[in-house]
Amino acid sequence: MRVWGKYLLVGCVISLLAGCHLRPTDQAQQYKDGRITQNLQLVNTPNAEGSPVNAKDFVTQVNYISKSSPRLYSNNRELFDAIESWMLSGGDTRDLNGFGLQAYQMEGEDNYGNVKFTGYYTPVLQARHIRQGEFKYPLYRMPASSRSRLPSRAAIYRGALNQKFIIGYSNSLMDNFMMEVQGSGYVDFGDGRPLTFFGYGGKNGHPYRSIGKVLIDRDEVPSGKMSMKAIRQWGEQHSEAKVKELLEQNPSFVFFKPEPHTLVRGASAVPLVAKASVASDKSLIPPGTALLAEVPVLNELGKFTGQYRMRLMVALDVGGAIKGHHFDIYHGVGERAGEMAGFYNHYGRVWVLKRASSGFLAANQ
Repeated sequence: MRVWGKYLLVGCVISLLAGCHLRPTDQAQQYKDGRITQNLQLVNTPNAEGSPVNAKDFVTQVNYISKSSPRLYSNNRELFDAIESWMLSGGDTRDLNGFGLQAYQMEGEDNYGNVKFTGYYTPVLQARHIRQGEFKYPLYRMPASSRSRLPSRAAIYRGALNQKFIIGYSNSLMDNFMMEVQGSGYVDFGDGRPLTFFGYGGKNGHPYRSIGKVLIDRDEVPSGKMSMKAIRQWGEQHSEAKVKELLEQNPSFVFFKPEPHTLVRGASAVPLVAKASVASDKSLIPPGTALLAEVPVLNELGKFTGQYRMRLMVALDVGGAIKGHHFDIYHGVGERAGEMAGFYNHYGRVWVLKRASSGFLAANQ
């Protein structure tokens, strides 16, 4: 029985008045639990069906944590061990308490448990070490710190930075920008050597402006169809000058740090496992937090199927646009991962898992 059961009737009435929200909307909003009155509210049992579908990936993610961040692993070892034991027993949410685990439901963006999910991925760019032919769009490392403010994106495109900061040339300005949005990526220099990981190297300090919103405001792309894929398609249909002008509307610029032979790592310096790690707002969900998430299932065209899958994930990354009750799910490497990540702008429910003796509730009320 849920802690907020007394709100159920009110929640149902509100759902009916809101227009038949008894069924999920196109973005997978749910209105099952009544109004939640805290950021994280302790529940007796998560009101969810099924068991986690990614137990193996979760264990792999925990192993990466133990090898790459001993302190983070040590701080959460008892929790991870309890979750693993629970999964081996079948992963029934009704049995959490029997393994010393407590679940705290997140109130979501609307106080009805609807937590926002977006997606990100690791792109693979084609590039060359020197400028040649179509490979003419510079990728930059972070300039040495100085008292003067770094130039805006438009100024950088005009050549405001010294060429000594260039670490490669790609064949697509849009690809460069997409890698900036993701925060990192792999680069294929076309020399037969292993891909080079370009990790996040810093920003120029200018404010971020969404070019997706710019396209919506200009009536170039309908808001309901906005995605990374839609932005890329827009770029393919317009001239280089128009693409450059659009990108310049976002003055923020991301620099990269080449790291050969490196697995994809988040802000916690831990290799990321697809759909077993998320970026979070660390002021609410700190690194190492284990999450039980009811994630909406999308079809090949990015449409919500009406189904959900339970996943176990760990918060290991951050993002400038990830605030509050919002998670960015890591989807993996390459074009297909990018396409699926770009579809996600949906809602699901999330429970933070903690050891019964952690005192987590008092610290987050």
